[in-house]
Amino acid sequence: QVQLVESGGGLVQPGGSLRLSCSASGTIFRLSDMGWYRQVPGKQRELVATITSGGSTNYADSVKGRFTISRDNAKNTGYLQMNSLKPEDTAVYYCNVHRSVPRWDYWGQGTQVTVSS
Repeated sequence: QVQLVESGGGLVQPGGSLRLSCSASGTIFRLSDMGWYRQVPGKQRELVATITSGGSTNYADSVKGRFTISRDNAKNTGYLQMNSLKPEDTAVYYCNVHRSVPRWDYWGQGTQVTVSS
């Protein structure tokens, strides 16, 4: 069983920055694609950014140019650098690691990000 632990969330003013971390237990992290998702109450969880095991990245249009996803396989850790934060970025942010063949799919417990003055 893989455990994912997110950290780095908190309260920040509009225009500020935060860096989220996702630490994975076990040895599958480097073989996994990784993603960050977010969810607000009453809405579906939405994709924020993904990074493949090979390092290719993809971003939601709403965060392009402001957020950067990265990973350090030696540390079994993924990151989401969030700059120029807006109130609409307020959500619980979740880390996910997954692979299609063989299949696995794991989620973290989430970390709250609140952007408010």
